[in-house]
Amino acid sequence: MSEPKSLRSRLVPGITVKLFLAVLFTAASVVIAMALAAQWSFNRGFLGYLNEQEAQRLELARPRIIEAYVDNGRSWEFLRGDRRRWFHLLRPLPETDPDTDVYDGKEIPPSPPLSELTGALLRTTLLDAGGNFVVGFTDTRVKGVRQPLIVDDQVVGYVVTARFQSVTAAGDVRFERSQFRASWTMGAVSVLLAALVALWAARVLLKPLREMAKATRRLAAGDYSIRVDAQGAGDEVGQLAADFNHMAQVMERNEGMRRDFMADLSHELRTPLGVLNGELEAMEDGVRPLTRESVKSLQAEVATLNKLVSDLYDLSLAEAGAMTFQHTPLDLVELLRVAVSAYAQRLADAGIALEVRCEAGELLVSGDARRLRQLFSNLLENSLRYTDRGGRLLITARRSGPDAVLSFSDSAPGVDADHLARIFDRFYRVEGSRSRASGGAGLGLAICSRIIEAHDGEMNACNSPLGGLMMNLRFPLSHHALHPDNQEEWRP
Repeated sequence: MSEPKSLRSRLVPGITVKLFLAVLFTAASVVIAMALAAQWSFNRGFLGYLNEQEAQRLELARPRIIEAYVDNGRSWEFLRGDRRRWFHLLRPLPETDPDTDVYDGKEIPPSPPLSELTGALLRTTLLDAGGNFVVGFTDTRVKGVRQPLIVDDQVVGYVVTARFQSVTAAGDVRFERSQFRASWTMGAVSVLLAALVALWAARVLLKPLREMAKATRRLAAGDYSIRVDAQGAGDEVGQLAADFNHMAQVMERNEGMRRDFMADLSHELRTPLGVLNGELEAMEDGVRPLTRESVKSLQAEVATLNKLVSDLYDLSLAEAGAMTFQHTPLDLVELLRVAVSAYAQRLADAGIALEVRCEAGELLVSGDARRLRQLFSNLLENSLRYTDRGGRLLITARRSGPDAVLSFSDSAPGVDADHLARIFDRFYRVEGSRSRASGGAGLGLAICSRIIEAHDGEMNACNSPLGGLMMNLRFPLSHHALHPDNQEEWRP
């Protein structure tokens, strides 16, 4: 049976514990390695120093041994088996210099003898000229420093001192132990300091990450208003906090748009459905007779529903990147004339004067004719719905460098600057005079924006010189028009 998820999460250490243990383990490993290396280096260096001291002591004792050999008939028999006399010859004497014993009428004390704490007396052997044992350390197989004893240019014997393999003398052992204690004490203090630094890093440096973890859980629970403090940190953690806040802001905005979308969609669908339901009930009850006019009214509401569903379908395809486009070479001027001709009578019935200026004979682009006609129709429908009677609509088409530029400029009412940046959002309608009172679900401009993007073009909105709204469209030309530029003004 598997453990509960909450229990497993408690058993797994967090990032704070992991960082603390990682820093502590690294510091402890470095300290231990340095202590062992220092101990190994100290042993080699200290033992080497002691061996050098022994060699120096043996060099000082060699003249006394040779002198005793000459004084005793040039024979080693006087020392054979006499360890006490042998130790006396080896024992270091005070170092004196006859040239510096007296200075300015005052005696200078002799230099102190070399230390005897190394145990050199017990490890020194005297061999005769044939290499046979005479006196001293009995184990002649041990390797050591061998120095010849020469009399009248002849080797009469050898003095051999076994080398140090480890520290044995009391003073040396105490010194060695004191050095080791000091090394391990410094190591322990270093590990403690590393633990404190690791604890500080785990608590302080990871605090923003813990806050972001809590904020992420709240964000996943639906609290899109959550933010984390991104100030005072210019490093990667601060950048992560800023990115989190941006993500939360985007999600909050998208959630608001989703709620508005559902509310607007239900409202847009409920309105024509309510009218249809009322009309049908009235006909069923005999309140309203079934006439051609009543059928046309029902057909108008069905057309409204059909237009809304079609726009929603197109918008969903565009946002999913599934809207189909069949790009072919075409002339924007010709497409514009066809679209304007279809709306000319409706604009005239609404009391809106239409003027079209084409400053180029043709504007050849690569695009989808059906989608571009839909684009022009939506823009014309927008001006038809939101321009006051007696107003004016001016459409211009021209070439600007490698691009074709079209503009739709209508008269009052206008749009406040605060609303211009959002008029391409789905279901967004400007409050006031350009409102839903004239109809429309707020999807036309959103679809136009997607169509422009699919043609690698640009679209923006600004205040019109005529007092209303001005839509500017820019398309990349496929190649230059064959005919020279000429300004042409025509009316449908």
